[in-house]
Amino acid sequence: MQDIKKQLGQKIKEIRKQRNLTQEKLAELVGIGTPNISYIENGKFAPAFDTLQKIAQALKVEPWELYKFDNKSNLEIKNELFCALENDEKLLKLVYEFFLSVKFLFKN
Repeated sequence: MQDIKKQLGQKIKEIRKQRNLTQEKLAELVGIGTPNISYIENGKFAPAFDTLQKIAQALKVEPWELYKFDNKSNLEIKNELFCALENDEKLLKLVYEFFLSVKFLFKN
């Protein structure tokens, strides 16, 4: 199992990049030094609770969302799925049939 500090840091980094923020900008929004953001993202330091709250606010997420660890990012999941579908016609048809049977659930 991966160290929680490292998972937390990876999650913060992932969301920061999704928000198109640099470490410098996130540090500015949080009110800490850029090296501290780097240490947090690399799992060297765990942020204090107050800092964690400020990071969550700056990233526009709830603090608990920073602890929602997925082993794979959405991009990794998409790439893996596309690769699998590209290489297996039976799987492609099966996934398509499944999609057709549930797509009505996603209409607004």
